[in-house]
Amino acid sequence: MAKAKKEETSGITAYSVKTKTKNVPMIDPVIDVKSGRYIATGKDSEGNKMAAIMGKATAEEHIKKGNAKKGSGWE
Repeated sequence: MAKAKKEETSGITAYSVKTKTKNVPMIDPVIDVKSGRYIATGKDSEGNKMAAIMGKATAEEHIKKGNAKKGSGWE
């Protein structure tokens, strides 16, 4: 039985509007703060742009774990 090759993902998932699929892993996410909202932006494995809105605690945890980088708007 062959093991499937697992791509390195960030742990942040989002809905892909283009492919209409849920929980698609985001590659190289950057979390920006805009109007008090924490928005992770990145791409899926096919290069399609994605975004996910999250709470402050979730955003800080992803940055602490190294899953994402800080973008603009952080204090």
